[in-house]
Amino acid sequence: MSPTTHARSDHAIGTLAVKSFLALTAKTLFIALVLAFFAIPVLWLVFAPFDKHPRLSVKLPEFTLDNFAALFSNPNALASLGNSVVLALGTMVLVLVFGSLASYSLSRVKIPGREILLYALLLLSSIITGTAAMVPTFLLMVKLQLIDSELGVILVMGAGIMPTVIFILKDFMDSTPKSYEESARIYGAKPLRILWDVVIPLARPGLATIAVWAIVQVWGNFLVPYILLRSPGKSPAAVVMYTFYTEGGQPNLALISAFSLVFSLPVVAMYFFVNRRYGFRFHGGIKS
Repeated sequence: MSPTTHARSDHAIGTLAVKSFLALTAKTLFIALVLAFFAIPVLWLVFAPFDKHPRLSVKLPEFTLDNFAALFSNPNALASLGNSVVLALGTMVLVLVFGSLASYSLSRVKIPGREILLYALLLLSSIITGTAAMVPTFLLMVKLQLIDSELGVILVMGAGIMPTVIFILKDFMDSTPKSYEESARIYGAKPLRILWDVVIPLARPGLATIAVWAIVQVWGNFLVPYILLRSPGKSPAAVVMYTFYTEGGQPNLALISAFSLVFSLPVVAMYFFVNRRYGFRFHGGIKS
């Protein structure tokens, strides 16, 4: 190899190394920016509740527990967490029971246009959002005399997420081996008994995923309970949080930060528990 060719080869290798280094640097910088974008709010949520003078910035806190003392002395804050639990669990039970029955029926019964019906329900539930449907929903709740009723809120929020629940659970029902059900029928089991003893145990990962997802959808929902509930004592935490403002309209960051941390802990704990026990899956099938 001539010296000229050798020099060109070294130059090409050096150029390639520089390009690789620049690409790696750009990729690392992009990932760091994305992580910072998501990490900064989390760091604020962790530090601000323990800061004597919390601000809308991330900084090391002047450690104090006075924010939590002020929060726990507020009777509406603690009561609102209980109201959120009632609404979340009520909606979860509603969608799990009726979603399981509906998805199992659609999975096993041959209905003309079944797939079109499923996709139409999912599409309409995505297009017609809760905000767009609140006027007819409110009028319907007035007719049913369910204004200022937790049951009315549970029914509205459960109906809003039911199409997605059915769509996801049907995949789990389809993946359940029908031979198991046929064996149960030989011993005289009825459809509901087969669903409870055979299908539900196999679909537990899907049911756990839906349970957490339904609770999260209700836990942070502000619009529906704000419009349908009139009594302050029935307001959930997502509504009460918006009352932590001064008369001048300035946010009380001490209360908001402490309440945000307490408000988020149940959902985070539930997520880790279910993920550790079942793992989150949005597709059916039996784990090998």
